[in-house]
Amino acid sequence: MKSFFQKFFTCQFWQDQAKALLHLVCTWKFWRELILMTVGMSIGAAAVYYFLMPSHLIVGHISGLSIVINTIFGGTPDTFSYLVMSINAFLLLLAFILIGNEFGIKTVYTAMILGPLTQVWDWLYPSYNFTHQLITDPEIISQLNAGTLTGDGYILNHSGEWMVQVRDSVMSGGLGMGDVWFDLICFVLMLSICQAVLFRINASTGGLDIIGKIVNKFMHFDIGTSVAIGGVIICSTAFLINDFRMVVIGIIGTWINGLAIDYFTASLNKRKRVCIISPDTERIRSYIVDTLVRGCSIYKVQGGYSGEEHQEIQVLLTQDEFSSLMAFIRNNKIQAFITAGNCSEVYGLWFRHKKVHGKTIVVNE
Repeated sequence: MKSFFQKFFTCQFWQDQAKALLHLVCTWKFWRELILMTVGMSIGAAAVYYFLMPSHLIVGHISGLSIVINTIFGGTPDTFSYLVMSINAFLLLLAFILIGNEFGIKTVYTAMILGPLTQVWDWLYPSYNFTHQLITDPEIISQLNAGTLTGDGYILNHSGEWMVQVRDSVMSGGLGMGDVWFDLICFVLMLSICQAVLFRINASTGGLDIIGKIVNKFMHFDIGTSVAIGGVIICSTAFLINDFRMVVIGIIGTWINGLAIDYFTASLNKRKRVCIISPDTERIRSYIVDTLVRGCSIYKVQGGYSGEEHQEIQVLLTQDEFSSLMAFIRNNKIQAFITAGNCSEVYGLWFRHKKVHGKTIVVNE
């Protein structure tokens, strides 16, 4: 730790970081992941803007913890902002130190664009369009303009037109008139997709996700479980300021969020473990190695019924590669006995290396 801070304040450290950054910007990997991070955070921002903000739910995130601390100590909106910034800054520092520069830099970017992206959604399609409808009655409009008719259900839209809340709207609209469970489920599912995409490219939305990534790295829990543990602890602090029902809803939402992250992460990382027994072993092996550019293993097996000896090819493929292999076997009318199963976790060199024309190249899977 001491040596890190000593290097941190040297010119050589920042020169090396600048060179590394320049090299990274010139790669396709950088731009592909930048697009993925932006799209992922757009989904997360939509979840926050359309479902979390109107419903006032406290799900296990840093903003929820900040609300609790700010309320206990009688803080103001300004102190709340400082709390969020301070906690996030501390967690980002931990991310750089404990997880690595790549994760830290990516998380800084995603944390910076969350706020602007919520404003983009507000500009593209304001949330009140789901929960309010335009008032067309001239008499009601004149009363609202004169101030003789008031109520929480009336708002002015961005165009200066009066709108009234739809009482049977399924969304909360900030007044608690909708279905809070609908808001919760939509928010959790959308946020989980965002988190799974970011975790896959070694990034996060910041805040609680950093804690989850640290727990995942050092305690080897599933990433969804890691996020859920921290989230439940944060949600539990809300008992100090919120009613029992809303806190329990937040805890359930955090638990569902952890399950959803694990599900979407497994789906994104899913691979096919394919076993093939065929008289044309060499043709299939050649296609896998030369065309799909994947390694494979070949085993000697013996049929339990016939007693004949065969060769079995085992290979791990993506879904697209598996489809290409099956098309090759069908188009060439190769006789083969094939079994395939899903594999959600792969460790080792499969992720980073492919063999092309006898040379090993590094790729990002």
